[in-house]
Amino acid sequence: MPNYDYQCKKCGHEFEVFQRMTAERLTDCPLDECDGEVKRLLGTGAGIIFKGSVFYETDYRSDSYNKAKKADTAASKSSEPKKSKSDSTKKADKSTS
Repeated sequence: MPNYDYQCKKCGHEFEVFQRMTAERLTDCPLDECDGEVKRLLGTGAGIIFKGSVFYETDYRSDSYNKAKKADTAASKSSEPKKSKSDSTKKADKSTS
């Protein structure tokens, strides 16, 4: 069920109502001190809502994004300096001292 935005023509009060699509439109302002007529405002609609724990923003990336990511990952792996065994043994020697 969607939310509908309404605005009173008399007092300008804006409010939101959660109602069925088949429900009748509201006609009266909900404020006790106002008996003005209301109009339904045009909404922008809602975004897609995924329910569950298996939907992620990155599930459906474009092919161009995936190709660029793969190229970037490959480039970063080739540019990383390789560690030699002597570097790691020096660090181990210092920590035992």
